[in-house]
Amino acid sequence: MSADYDPETLAFYEGQAATYAHRPHDGRFERLWRFLEGLPAGAAILELGCGGGRDAAEMIRLGFAVTPTDGAPAMAAEAAQRLGMPVRVMRFEELDADAAFDAVWANASLLHARAEALPDVLARVRRALRPGGRFFASFKLGEGGDRDKFGRYYNFPTEAALRAAYETAGPWARLETEGASGSGYDGVERDWLLCAAVRP
Repeated sequence: MSADYDPETLAFYEGQAATYAHRPHDGRFERLWRFLEGLPAGAAILELGCGGGRDAAEMIRLGFAVTPTDGAPAMAAEAAQRLGMPVRVMRFEELDADAAFDAVWANASLLHARAEALPDVLARVRRALRPGGRFFASFKLGEGGDRDKFGRYYNFPTEAALRAAYETAGPWARLETEGASGSGYDGVERDWLLCAAVRP
C-alpha cells in the first residue's frame, strides 16, 4: 500500500466510476467561480481528483488551460470521455511538478490522502505552484482517519491538525479557511473546511 493512498478507496472509485461521474448536479459552480476570479486569462490549472471531469469542463469552458488528473483509471477514462482530451492517471504522491501551474484545484479529493502523508502531499502541491499561485482544497472535518459506509478512507482532520499540515508543507503567503456543511455521495451531513492558500 502506498503511504498516502488507500487501496479500498481506489477500488470504490474504480468500481463505481460511471455512476459517480454521472450523478446529478445542479449546474452551479459558485465555489469554483470564486476561486477562478483574479486568475489571468488562460491560466494553467492542475486539478487533483477530477472525478468525472465536471469542474474541469467548466474551467475549460471559461478559457483556462486545465490539466485534469485522477488516481482511479476508470474515473480518468470517464473524465476523458466528457472532456474529449487525455486525463492523466496520477496519485497524489506522484505529483512532481515544479513551478508549473498558476493554480491547483483539489475539491473533495485530498480528503482521501492518508493523514500521515498529507503534509508531504501539500508540500508537493506548493512546489507545483508558481510564485503567487493559488490552491483550493476541501476537507470533511472529524477526529482522525475513518471510513464511510462505502469503505472509503477519509483523513477527517480537526481544523488545528489541518492547519498544522499546511504549516509543515509551507510557508504560504496566505492561508484562509472557511467552514461549510453538506453531504457527499454517501448522503451524510458533515462539517467541512474549505482551504484557500497562496504560494509566496
